[in-house]
Amino acid sequence: MEYLFYFLMTFGLATLFSMAGAGAGIAVIPILHFLGFPFDLSKATGLFVGFSTTVTSSLMNWRRGVLQIRRFLPLALTLPLFAPLGAQLSRHVDPHWVKLLFALFLIFSAGMMLFFRKKPRMHLTGWWVMTLLGAGVGTLAGLLGVGGGNLLLPLLILLGFPAKEVAVAVSFVVPFSSLSSFLSYASFVPLDIPLLLSCAAGAVLGGVAGNTLLHSRLRPEDIRKVIAGILVLLALRLLWSL
Repeated sequence: MEYLFYFLMTFGLATLFSMAGAGAGIAVIPILHFLGFPFDLSKATGLFVGFSTTVTSSLMNWRRGVLQIRRFLPLALTLPLFAPLGAQLSRHVDPHWVKLLFALFLIFSAGMMLFFRKKPRMHLTGWWVMTLLGAGVGTLAGLLGVGGGNLLLPLLILLGFPAKEVAVAVSFVVPFSSLSSFLSYASFVPLDIPLLLSCAAGAVLGGVAGNTLLHSRLRPEDIRKVIAGILVLLALRLLWSL
């Protein structure tokens, strides 16, 4: 019966977040931890949820030929390569500091939801920029147990990469960084398979429901405000627990 609750919880979150084009894994992680699950297991579950909901659209973009693989190859290689290293690094960092970083990441994501404007601030678009960015973001994403898209998307746009190309590239790369990071966590975290499957199923079906409701009368701006509010509340709750 408890796994039905986790399914419904993830379904509701995924429905809401997908209506704003976002993944629900970032909210699933702290909620599972508040419900009593170890933080590393919560992160592994969130990564599996993120992979399950994004891999289909990633492969569809690849098959449609809208992805410029060569241009973003440094990113595609470094992000999935360094994400598992970040996951292993979490074994040697005090959980107190990891949770603090995660809370700050929630606040950052909420701010991006509300205030980010897709305008470049500089023009640094070389391969070395993507290599360094992929390595740095991959390591941090693995440490926090997230896919990294919330960090990559605004940074690449601010550096001068075209917004549409960035959105496609990030949506292609993030599922594989999530998978590689999840497998890294699975090497040292005892997994709860029913939890993984119930949350993943809820997220996939919630994503479908959210895309269906996307054309309802609800304004995307209002949805983003609600999501940002949820992320801030989760961040405050996590900070309170430290």
